[in-house]
Amino acid sequence: MATAHGPRRPIGQILLESGKIRQEQLDEALNVQKNTPSARIGSILVDLDYTTQQEVDRAVAAQLGLEYLNLEETPIDSEAARMIPQSYAVRHNVFPLRRKPNNRLVVAMADPTDVFVLDDIKLTTGCDIEPVLASKEDLATLLKGTDGQSSSSAAGDAAMQQALTELGFDSQLSPVEGMGLAREEEGDTTSVDPNDAPIIRLINVLLSGAIQQRASDIHIEPERRQVRIRYRIDGILQQQMAVPQFLHPALISRVKIMSELNIAERRIPQDGHIRVRHEGRDFDIRVSTVPTIFGEKCVMRLLEQGSVLRGLEQLGFFPDTQANLELIITQPNGIFLSTGPTGAGKSTTQCAVLNKLVTPEINILTVEDPVEYVIPGVNQVLVNRKAGMTFASAMRAFLRQDPDIIMVGEIRDLETAETAIQASLTGHLVLSTLHTNDAPTSVTRLVDMGIDPFLVSASLIGTLAQRLARRICKECKETYKPPVEALARLGILSSNNDVTFYRGRGCGSCHHTGYSGRIGIYELMMMNNEIRDLIVKRVPLSELRAAARAAGMKTLKEDGIAKVTEGITTIEEVMRVVFTAGE
Repeated sequence: MATAHGPRRPIGQILLESGKIRQEQLDEALNVQKNTPSARIGSILVDLDYTTQQEVDRAVAAQLGLEYLNLEETPIDSEAARMIPQSYAVRHNVFPLRRKPNNRLVVAMADPTDVFVLDDIKLTTGCDIEPVLASKEDLATLLKGTDGQSSSSAAGDAAMQQALTELGFDSQLSPVEGMGLAREEEGDTTSVDPNDAPIIRLINVLLSGAIQQRASDIHIEPERRQVRIRYRIDGILQQQMAVPQFLHPALISRVKIMSELNIAERRIPQDGHIRVRHEGRDFDIRVSTVPTIFGEKCVMRLLEQGSVLRGLEQLGFFPDTQANLELIITQPNGIFLSTGPTGAGKSTTQCAVLNKLVTPEINILTVEDPVEYVIPGVNQVLVNRKAGMTFASAMRAFLRQDPDIIMVGEIRDLETAETAIQASLTGHLVLSTLHTNDAPTSVTRLVDMGIDPFLVSASLIGTLAQRLARRICKECKETYKPPVEALARLGILSSNNDVTFYRGRGCGSCHHTGYSGRIGIYELMMMNNEIRDLIVKRVPLSELRAAARAAGMKTLKEDGIAKVTEGITTIEEVMRVVFTAGE
């Protein structure tokens, strides 16, 4: 193992010198790091889409003076691979590659600086260890080759098998569709204590696995003979494993204990939250349970505290759309709304807008549920319904706090809407979110809530509808010829040979989905005198939409098509997140 003398070269400097990033990109990442000191510069550069995780891993290897694993060019010694127990290799993300003279063993590791694991392997094998840095995806491929499972699923099943063995159920287990374990006897009423170490271990496996795979939600769903566990990754639910039905009450009770919910109450929905720390990162996990015919279903939403706050430039706006957005938010007063379904990135956009506006000269207050991004220079308030702190009550208090800009997490009711209108008409810029399908519909939604049309016309300055589509994985991106019917649905002539279409082939880096990360698709409606007059006249939504398009509004469909032709996402993704029946 090479040892470095003197201070290590910074990762950003290595990437810069190797031509993987530009100086202005490094400067921006360093500025982001000032606001989130716990974030690593490599992770920030990847989040900003300035480089790939593979290039960061290569830079880390260069920094440590280690070899970086090239999976395609590295021979695997099957005898060496058996020198470390499979369960240990999965748990610590290591894989023995080959033996060298002088009793040296080359071991691929995700963290070659872990001296405890290095010492353990040395004691286990009796060899001197020569670590090689490997990506988690390549290690997953190596470990999959040993027993047919990926590292994450293997780690989960190994922990479950260990826990179930401790509970005395090992001999009664059988595979469930190759994805987990289930008990064969139907109607088993065995009781398991939620405070038992094996149950605690299973929940820890679920949480750590979700964090490692960048999941936004964990679903624990009871069925007749098993409990299905799914992660939502890049907006899509993916089944991870199935566990025996007899574990369901203990798993749910354990989650309830962690989130301080009533474990004796199983007839009504409950909401709570858990705070956890994993590998130096803090997470606030929102917990929701609802009763179903087979028991309580639990959903845990993972929110990383101190997440890297993205600028408007990283959200996927085309230059003309971003220019119009910046024109809207620089107005001194009025309401600017972000609309779309849950999980469309509305809060991220609003926080990026605030980050653009914050200066020492203005007073910005926000009320959020929860606070997803901590923004330096902004006074952020957390909703606490039990204590009476709602969106509406916070807004009323804000008006006595000498604000310049107010951000309210969501307009859910008439009281909050009226307070937001009042604030905008008295000289404040108000930012908020609303659940509507497109930008023009936000007008009719406010009117339906009970706001007079003339007040909507006087206060609303712009509405941004948005969706999140998955990005094509950069590691396995390839050209292809899409089906004629898909092109026809997009409105692109099949004879147009000037457009090159792309898709992801599927690789270890993207878990063989062909996608990695997400990009915004936007529809920005700017107010003008004609649209204001139409709102007061209560014209049908179709006329309002036509006027917005005549004023230059690009629809969600048009923005999505543009991102397909730019090679950012795929036809299938745009059709999934944007297209509706009748289009």
